[in-house]
Amino acid sequence: MAETTGEQAGSTGGTDGTRAAAGAAAGKAGAGPDPRKSSWKYIGPGIVVAATGVGAGDLVATLIAGSNFGYTLLWAAVIGCLVKISLAEAAGRWHLATGRTLFDGWASLGRWTTYFFVVYVVIWGFVYGAAAMSSSALPLQALFPDVMDLEWWGILCALVGLVFVWFNKYAVFEKVMTVLVGVMFVVTVYLAIRVTPNLADAFAGLLPVLPDEKDSVLNTLGLIGGVGGTITLAAYGYWVNAKGWTDTGWMKIMRLDNRVAYLTTGIFVIAMLFVGAELLHSAGIALASGDKGLVQLGDILADEYGTATAKFFLIGFFATSFTSLIGVWHGVSLMFADFVERYRSGARATGEKVASGERERSWPFRAYLLWLTFPPMVLLFQGQPFRLVIIYGVLGAAFMPFLALTLIWLLNSSRTPREWRNGRLSNAMLGIAGLLFLVLCVKQVWDQPWGDFF
Repeated sequence: MAETTGEQAGSTGGTDGTRAAAGAAAGKAGAGPDPRKSSWKYIGPGIVVAATGVGAGDLVATLIAGSNFGYTLLWAAVIGCLVKISLAEAAGRWHLATGRTLFDGWASLGRWTTYFFVVYVVIWGFVYGAAAMSSSALPLQALFPDVMDLEWWGILCALVGLVFVWFNKYAVFEKVMTVLVGVMFVVTVYLAIRVTPNLADAFAGLLPVLPDEKDSVLNTLGLIGGVGGTITLAAYGYWVNAKGWTDTGWMKIMRLDNRVAYLTTGIFVIAMLFVGAELLHSAGIALASGDKGLVQLGDILADEYGTATAKFFLIGFFATSFTSLIGVWHGVSLMFADFVERYRSGARATGEKVASGERERSWPFRAYLLWLTFPPMVLLFQGQPFRLVIIYGVLGAAFMPFLALTLIWLLNSSRTPREWRNGRLSNAMLGIAGLLFLVLCVKQVWDQPWGDFF
């Protein structure tokens, strides 16, 4: 399926632009483009967004939820995937229904969106770059402990990501991401089967029950909102365009693709919750937070099931981390390039420009790639600056409510053709998402050690 998808992206990239232009002309005449039939052979951007959105930190959060509460919060993980489906679908629908990019939509809401986006991508990219390098380096150092230090593994991963994204277009990028997702899928499902989950308890965990613990509501909301929820949800519409989908004729396919994305995410989450519930909860083992928790899990797996299983898991850990790295290197650079080009020209930013590959060849795309790669290397050696980390945490927490609430605004206004505006279900899901992420944002801001900041 991955090969068919890649070939489709590569071979139809030019013709899709022609189709989009024809579709736009038809739209002006009062008729929309002919809808394509939903087909698995087109699937691609959804795989990319699932792989990028689920990082090592997300897997650790799910493992810790399983180790602390068993199967009790399985329902929360499922709801989290449904919330993300609604957000990604809304982003993709905006791109296809209007022919405009998401940043173009944000810019129409006022200059404040531009200011927020610029500050966010600059600071977020700097800190995230170091975090992604470190996360990708950890499993490599565990697999090859005597080769080189963690920092140099991280630099190597960043340089490989830079070279790969710099010289390859979306079609190749999608193929590689699909292969790495396949590795993630096999590893997580294998581990879930290996720990022999209690299916009766798992089905019981689908009932919405809160754990009898302090702050259980906030912990539950954190699990719902935490897995697979980052700026990559906003990048989904850009990957849809990069695939060659630029008009409403691709709407059914985009929605199928989006469901596949979060079905895949759901499988990752449920599999790791099973591992946490069976391997850690039953034995009363506490896992360290952060990416190092996965290295600790590798040691536990080695003791329980042998070295081969532990190494197999570390390969999956690397695939999880490295897909997030190259996914951000590509997707957020694409968004930044779109922002710069629109700001410079003042003209509308269209999906056809993204589909043409023009954005991937632009200097803003490559400049942001360099920003993600080289400045963060300093943080690998010096540690992350305290104040910068706090600002990073606040901006990161603020992005998801920003995304949810601006999508509600855009998709209920005259900016969107009436046929493709939000219905009741879409508004309800986006409203829930916005409220959820707003609560988590307030909690994140509240928890910051502001007394030490000044």
